[in-house]
Amino acid sequence: MSSRAHTDAARLRRLKRIAQRNGLSILTTSKPDRLIINGGYMLSNEATHKAILGDQPRPYSANLDQIEAYIEKLTGENDAEDSFDD
Repeated sequence: MSSRAHTDAARLRRLKRIAQRNGLSILTTSKPDRLIINGGYMLSNEATHKAILGDQPRPYSANLDQIEAYIEKLTGENDAEDSFDD
């Protein structure tokens, strides 16, 4: 595997693919906000657009670790199932 396969950008792309297959969207904030401390991501239901994770205490408060843990718990998927290079 190349070294870029382990970057946050590659991880986000992989998580977005898994989320989409399960009817979810990973949203990122469109502009920097000093009030976003933890991560800058939010997970929502594609059909209803309702936030599932990362909307409390402030919008976009989830980090990639939290998003990944939620998706893996929901789907039972792990890194090996969708680990091809981006």
